[in-house]
Amino acid sequence: MQYMLLIYGNEEAWNDLATNGQEALDAAHREVFAELTASGELVLSNELSPTDAKVVRRADDRVLVTDGPFTESKEMIGGFYIVEVDALDRAIEIAGKLEETTFSQVEVRALMH
Repeated sequence: MQYMLLIYGNEEAWNDLATNGQEALDAAHREVFAELTASGELVLSNELSPTDAKVVRRADDRVLVTDGPFTESKEMIGGFYIVEVDALDRAIEIAGKLEETTFSQVEVRALMH
């Protein structure tokens, strides 16, 4: 089964990392990436750019585009992993290894197709 691990955060927390914890964050991702690559569980992973995101909606047959990544909250998705594992418990275990869980959340979602 494939799962997407959505890594949330906010601009303030990520800006704070530049002086307090960027090395720990990077080390945790290197470790998880290496582990998942070695086990064959990694499908795809990437960081998402916060500077050029757009939010697209439709209203009355018009396409409305606003600057993102924020929709209605200050939290944003900063990156993701797609993993292929045997069970949800393993996806949760992987998510728990990400350093972002110390200051934000990582959402685990099954991919449907």
